Amino acid sequence: MSKKDEFLKTQKILRLATVGKNKTPHIVPVWYRYSGKKFYIGTNTRTQKAKNLKKNDRVSFCVDVGINAPNIYGVMGQGKSNLILEEEKVKTIAKKILLRYFKTIENKSAKELLEDTDCIIEIIPEKVSVWSY
Repeated sequence: MSKKDEFLKTQKILRLATVGKNKTPHIVPVWYRYSGKKFYIGTNTRTQKAKNLKKNDRVSFCVDVGINAPNIYGVMGQGKSNLILEEEKVKTIAKKILLRYFKTIENKSAKELLEDTDCIIEIIPEKVSVWSY
C-alpha cells in the first residue's frame, strides 16, 4: 500500500469543499472512509453540503497533519461526487464509517448518527496532490 493510501486510511478528518449559493465555497470537516480509490462520507440530505452537491457535483478535499517539519504531510484533491440515497446501501456504508470512530455501533452517539444519516457522499478523485515537509 502506498504512503498516501496508508495515510488516508488512518486519518480521521477530511475537509470537504462544495460550491454553494452564488458560487461561494462551503468547507466542512467530516468523518470519512477511504476505500483506496474513493471517499465515503455519511450525512443527511438537509445539510448544506448535500444541498450543494445536488446542484453541483464538483468537490475539493484535503486531509493533512503536522505543523513542524519533518512531520508535515497532506493530500488534497478535486473530483466529482455522487449522492447515494438507497437506504440499505446508505446504512451499510454509514456503519463502516462510524466504526472508524466508535468501538461499536451500540454506542448512543453512534446510533443517533446512524439514524440521522440518510445519504452517503461518494467522492471520485480526479486530481490528487501530495505534500510532505
